Amino acid sequence: MAIDLANYEQKAREAVQAFWGNREKARQKQIEAGKADQGERAGVTAGKNMDGFIALVVDIVHANGLGHADIHLNRSVVTLPGYFRPTKLWDLLVLNEGRLIAALEFKSQVGPSFGNNFNNRTEEAIGTAHDLWVAYREGAFGKQPRPFVGWMMMVEDAPGSRRPVTDRSPHFPVLKEFQGASYLERYNILCQRLMQEQLYSAASIIASPRSASDDGAYTELNGMTGLRTFVTELAGHVAAEAARS
Repeated sequence: MAIDLANYEQKAREAVQAFWGNREKARQKQIEAGKADQGERAGVTAGKNMDGFIALVVDIVHANGLGHADIHLNRSVVTLPGYFRPTKLWDLLVLNEGRLIAALEFKSQVGPSFGNNFNNRTEEAIGTAHDLWVAYREGAFGKQPRPFVGWMMMVEDAPGSRRPVTDRSPHFPVLKEFQGASYLERYNILCQRLMQEQLYSAASIIASPRSASDDGAYTELNGMTGLRTFVTELAGHVAAEAARS
């Protein structure tokens, strides 16, 4: 059966528009309430910024044969057991007949201080996946095929995210590929290596300017980490599970 990408390009543009629109609505709401957060935090407190991408994933699951699957989004039911810690909250879980089919995380970062969260995002992504796979090896999810584990990142496309960055490493040189790499390039390298090391089934980075609230414009860094690869891998995994059901 051919996989169905659920018109992902159009839905991705709508998700990008919603991302920027929701940030602005959250900021305006706090201003009107007289308790706006400092800086860019005012745009993220609503917690709905990546919902358009979550909806796209749900559509892909339904379109590829798992319309009956249990899709969990609520914080009370997106918890999985870990190995190095008791539990981990995910953004979206897909279960079918008691089997874990997919676990996904959706992240974003906007300027102007792109360096503030890059290391934290990196450490979180690596640790989350490693914890899950060791728990899987130890039977935390029962005897089942490997689930799809996805990580998606949207970064503001701005001079600050594309500007070369200099690092200090007084004892040993920074690896060549990171030398002078912008934050967007660093996220791209991260996503490639998360997949190469089999920590994630698919990891995607897209860049979008604030003006995309009008047209939903976004840019992919390369084919390996692009959104098409992400949704194709997910659709194929879901279709394979549907064929087993």
